[in-house]
Amino acid sequence: MKLNLYFFFFFFSKYSLFGQIFSYEDSLRGFLNEDRKWFDVKYYDLSLDVNFNNRSISGYNDIFFNVIDSKCVMQMDLDKKLKIDSVVFNNNKLEFRREFNSFFLTFSKKLEVNKNYKLRIYYRGSPKEAINPPWDGGFVWLKDHNNFNWLGVACQGVGASIWWPCKDHLSDKPDSMRVTCKIPKKLKFISNGNIESDSLINDKKRQITWKISYPINIYNVSLNVGNYVNINDMYYSDNDSLVIDYYVIEGNENKAFNHFKQVKPMLKVYEELFDKYPFWDDGFALIESSYLGMEHQSGIAYGNDFKNGYLGKYPKNIDFDFIIIHESAHEYWGNSVSVDDISELWIHESFATYTEALFVEKKYGFESMLDYLLYQKKLIKNDKPVIGVHGVNSSGSKIDMYYKGSWMLHSIRNIVLNDILWFKTIKDFYNFCKFKIISTEDVINYFSKKLEYNLEPIFLKFLKSKNLPVLEYYFENNNNNFVLNYKWDIESKNFNMPISISIDGQRILLFPGSEFKKISLNIKAESQCNFENNYFLYEKSKYKKH
Repeated sequence: MKLNLYFFFFFFSKYSLFGQIFSYEDSLRGFLNEDRKWFDVKYYDLSLDVNFNNRSISGYNDIFFNVIDSKCVMQMDLDKKLKIDSVVFNNNKLEFRREFNSFFLTFSKKLEVNKNYKLRIYYRGSPKEAINPPWDGGFVWLKDHNNFNWLGVACQGVGASIWWPCKDHLSDKPDSMRVTCKIPKKLKFISNGNIESDSLINDKKRQITWKISYPINIYNVSLNVGNYVNINDMYYSDNDSLVIDYYVIEGNENKAFNHFKQVKPMLKVYEELFDKYPFWDDGFALIESSYLGMEHQSGIAYGNDFKNGYLGKYPKNIDFDFIIIHESAHEYWGNSVSVDDISELWIHESFATYTEALFVEKKYGFESMLDYLLYQKKLIKNDKPVIGVHGVNSSGSKIDMYYKGSWMLHSIRNIVLNDILWFKTIKDFYNFCKFKIISTEDVINYFSKKLEYNLEPIFLKFLKSKNLPVLEYYFENNNNNFVLNYKWDIESKNFNMPISISIDGQRILLFPGSEFKKISLNIKAESQCNFENNYFLYEKSKYKKH
């Protein structure tokens, strides 16, 4: 008998999947249940009033949606710390019930299929404050170095519903959005997209509206309030111009102007690798934030203190800003090409992290790219699988989705041994998936077909097992000529990734299987065989014959 998963979630408050404990609350957040599937959000129009005195917000969100399947109950999401005052539909207040961080609206009758509707949700309260942003998400209320109020938000993992009511599921991007904010008169509100209006309300407050004209993951919707100064620039490509804006706290203009000169060369590299910057009409912006950074679409949060590397430390001897390079890569991988469940967030992070290496290669050359990847390799943890558990808002390894994923892609490149094909495949894949929501299966199928190699065992090994593949090997001395015996361990039975060794500088590609293979190396000592560590990601273990 096939048990309805949502039914199961409803009646059991705690349950275990793949050795991890999840709750009904987790499923409400992460599962695309029947109360979420039947409607498609087309547009949000969010309007807020920010109160720095008591660290609160109040306002409403207009939600415009299209009916896919006729139903009466709708799930929306909003953090339980925030109070819903009312829900208005067709000038009438709707009944609703709250469950954890979700709430359920009940319509008096089923809505008409293929018809568009609008509802408004009034709410207020003090949003969750971030303890360690952006990793532990929430609002960040601070004072800047001039003692002006400063507010930012990061909410990728916890979701946009920690601060505004929405359908908080990655499968449903609004086609566009508007955000309006009332703030103290002396401050500026900066968000995604383009500023639409800026007007004084009275002698104490002003109201600013931003319009986003592209589909957007709602965790990318940004709220930045502070004593900002704008630095404007332009990037030109094919007789077209992209507006670039830098919003920095007053007093940081000079160092920002000099530090951000690296942005336009980066945009050129990314255009060569993938395509033009994807959100052209909304412009490209870096917005100074009090936390390290976040890939907020067309309005990237930047907090790397105008230093190169990672706060000036990561990695050594580079002359570019890690946060600018990584978060801008997310405009392609994550913001343009997106996933529908946080369990597959590796697609965002692995491709963005690998993009860092490709940027280094374009700027400094192949050997520098290998050095950069070796630095990444040191950060791999092998603590848990890269893919998380689907349907419960559970991502995979917080570290390995970056660095192991990057090395997985690098390893696949070295199977191909055809850089023209490799770079064409990545570029074509991006353009094929641009502005789409994709899955792990889509990645595997596309790369396997274009590279004419069955990559499924390789993807699944790196993504679904926390352990690296292990090469078992031993040497035999055959009349003073050493023979190498090699195979993948039992756990990697169907694993079909090659490895490379070098003898006196000559590189040799080997294809281990589940049983021992052997190769005569024409060497007189084991030490003459070098297992190269620059091209493929694996561990090796000397096999002890019994």
